[in-house]
Amino acid sequence: MQLNQISDNQGATKNRKRVGRGIGSGKGKTSGAGQKGQKSRSGVAIKGFEGGQMPIHRRLPKRGFNNIFRKDFAVANIGRIQTAIDAGKLDASATITIPMLQEAGVVGKVVDGVRLLAKGELTAKINVEVSGASKGAVEAVEKAGGSVTVTGPVKAKKGE
Repeated sequence: MQLNQISDNQGATKNRKRVGRGIGSGKGKTSGAGQKGQKSRSGVAIKGFEGGQMPIHRRLPKRGFNNIFRKDFAVANIGRIQTAIDAGKLDASATITIPMLQEAGVVGKVVDGVRLLAKGELTAKINVEVSGASKGAVEAVEKAGGSVTVTGPVKAKKGE
């Protein structure tokens, strides 16, 4: 088989519909949009309109509460930290800080800081400095002989 013999399967490609090209084409004049009215014009989207009936998004009650002051912490599990130490991406002898966790790929984007959680196993003796930590994570780190320093949420710099 040569490159010039390769072709698509039968029916895999279709020609686009050329509308507004005369009455003989079957899609001429109004181009399949019917006559007059809002829906025959371009740029129309009547999303959620139910013909004058009260739309479902207005019939259903509003639920819940969205706290605009909620802190958005990145999550660092102790198991992921142990994996990074085993891979040589983190130095267990130094105090592990948020920039070090980011550099090692343990956490991604940090908005309000990093919260340490107790998922996974920790064998290395580490000193961690994070914005927050769960009770279980603190216990796991101290059990391994290390310590956790909680600094609180990171204050966002102006202009970021």
